[in-house]
Amino acid sequence: MTQHASPPRDSTGKVPSAGAPPAWRGLMARADVRTLSLLGVLAALIVIGGITKPDQFLDTRNLQLVLTQASVIGVVTVGMTFVIISGGIDLSVGAIVALASVWATTVATQEYGFAGILFTAVIVGVGCGLVNGVLIAYGAMVPFIATLAMLASARGLALQITDGKTQIVSVPSVLDLGERDAYVLGIPPLVMVFAVVTIIGWLVLNRTTFGRRSVAVGGNAEAARLAGIDVRRQRLYLYLLSGLCCGIAAFMLIILSGSGQNTNGNLYELDAIAAAIIGGTLLSGGRGTITGSVLGVLIFTTITNIFALNNLQSDVQQIAKGAIIVAAVLVQRRTASTT
Repeated sequence: MTQHASPPRDSTGKVPSAGAPPAWRGLMARADVRTLSLLGVLAALIVIGGITKPDQFLDTRNLQLVLTQASVIGVVTVGMTFVIISGGIDLSVGAIVALASVWATTVATQEYGFAGILFTAVIVGVGCGLVNGVLIAYGAMVPFIATLAMLASARGLALQITDGKTQIVSVPSVLDLGERDAYVLGIPPLVMVFAVVTIIGWLVLNRTTFGRRSVAVGGNAEAARLAGIDVRRQRLYLYLLSGLCCGIAAFMLIILSGSGQNTNGNLYELDAIAAAIIGGTLLSGGRGTITGSVLGVLIFTTITNIFALNNLQSDVQQIAKGAIIVAAVLVQRRTASTT
């Protein structure tokens, strides 16, 4: 009986097809082009900052400042990314941060020390998220209207609590976290919190059923319902998550500023939405990445820092941010039309 030589096999035991492209091409094809592009933009900004103000921009303290400033809005953006991926929107995140920060810094709350401030900030954030979630998921309210109402209510309540005054924090254990002595290997504590939230957010979105359900609801809510997903409950959970992130961000802002103010979190909703958009999250839902959103936050924060170091007016900063948002949306539409 004639013996035939067996065809060569690769490391997985499969027979490679004739003319198959090299393995590295497959890896490159699977690479996230948008993430690489955002990294390129961030690298370009760093080069620009290094060229225009080398002694100031590249200083270790300035880089620590950039990362610290990005941390607070970054945590809010993680929660916002989940909401937008599900097809929703949350215009109240900045107001929730303000309300949580002033409620957590009242004299009565500070009597309970570090734990009291942290617990209050988180509970207020989650409570506001619960109200948003119930109104949207079970009250059938449009997310834009429900969260806009929360924005107005939370801002008003924050102003009522403070009576327009700044509430100074007097708890040493909270204030100490904002000092350089609390840095670990040169990394500020707030940056480490941001890193932990980002990692958890990435794992939840990409490695859990919760993340897959969030994407499914945003892609096609009716199809998700027919597949057995409780769409209303999922939406409730997502706004709870957004509120939780706001509560954590409020506590971080208390550490950063050493106070609670009704003006805290001003325009955070716009910054978080913008960062998510340029990071690749579709406003219509169904697609988005935590990595892209975080890079979007870092890009905006770096732009702000470069403009400040070069003594450029804030209106120029806003124009630049607006141009970036428009460009990101146009790229999204072009990408969607070609897929």
